[in-house]
Amino acid sequence: MEKIASFTINHLKLEPGIYVSRYDYIGDEVITTFDIRMTRPNYEPVMNTAEVHAIEHLGATFLRNHDEWGKKVIYFGPMGCRTGFYLLLAGKLTSKDIVDLVREMFTFIAGFEGTVPGASARDCGNYLDMNLNMAKYVARKYLENTLTDIDEKHLVYPE
Repeated sequence: MEKIASFTINHLKLEPGIYVSRYDYIGDEVITTFDIRMTRPNYEPVMNTAEVHAIEHLGATFLRNHDEWGKKVIYFGPMGCRTGFYLLLAGKLTSKDIVDLVREMFTFIAGFEGTVPGASARDCGNYLDMNLNMAKYVARKYLENTLTDIDEKHLVYPE
């Protein structure tokens, strides 16, 4: 079998950032998959499932309710390796196109107060595995260390 695109990226050189992972074509429509990389693979500890789960709920809620981008959101969810998230949007887009959106989302997560949307037995299959405080911490860290002054190196996959 052929390696899938995400396994061809050199994870030893990959740093936190926002990357175009792939473009998929469905008829005349294009879907862009973004790699929202929050921790450096194989160097930093991965995120725990509880904060990943809270970020997933908060991020998906924020994105689907966004005035400008909400109707373009296909999917937002965690990577199995727990170093980041995938965001799928309708349209052929670049990483630069969504920097402001990603900053906005992580600002929302870092400052969120209250009950995580969908964090109930009725709405979620594993609602007890959420840690809002850690989600806010890692969101703030990603904002401060990566998103605030993001440069081209952190918008294009390394060679």
